[in-house]
Amino acid sequence: MDNKSVKIFRRVDLARATGCNLETIRYYERVGIMPDPPRSSKGYRLYDDTHVRRLNFVMRSRDLGFSLEEIRGLLGLVDDRTQTCAEVQAVAEAHLADVQVKMADLTRIERVLSETVARCTGDAAPECAVIDALIDA
Repeated sequence: MDNKSVKIFRRVDLARATGCNLETIRYYERVGIMPDPPRSSKGYRLYDDTHVRRLNFVMRSRDLGFSLEEIRGLLGLVDDRTQTCAEVQAVAEAHLADVQVKMADLTRIERVLSETVARCTGDAAPECAVIDALIDA
C-alpha cells in the first residue's frame, strides 16, 4: 500500500481518534494488547488506521466486560488469521455465561439490600436494621 494513502497518527492523535486515554494506550502497549508501532526518524511512535481499528476493538470489548486475557485470546485468533466463527462464539458464550452469573448475583444483592433498607427506620436511634443485618449475616 502506498504510504500517501495511509493516515499516520501520533499517540495523542490515536487517543483523540478513539477516545482512549493516553495512559491506557501506553498500558495496552506494555502488556502486548497493542503492537509496538513503527517510529519516525525523530523517534515518535507512528500509528495508522489498523491501530485505530484494533484499539476500537479492544475498547468495545472492554465495554462489554471482556477481560484483557479474553481480549488477548480474541486478538490472537484475529492476528493468526485462523479464527473461525465457532471459536469466537465459544469465547463469547463463556463470557455471556459469566455475565449471567454476575447478573444473578447482583439481583440477589439488590433484593437483600432492598429488604434490609426497607426495615431501616432512619431514626436518630442507635439501633439500625442495616447494621443488624450485616452483623447477623
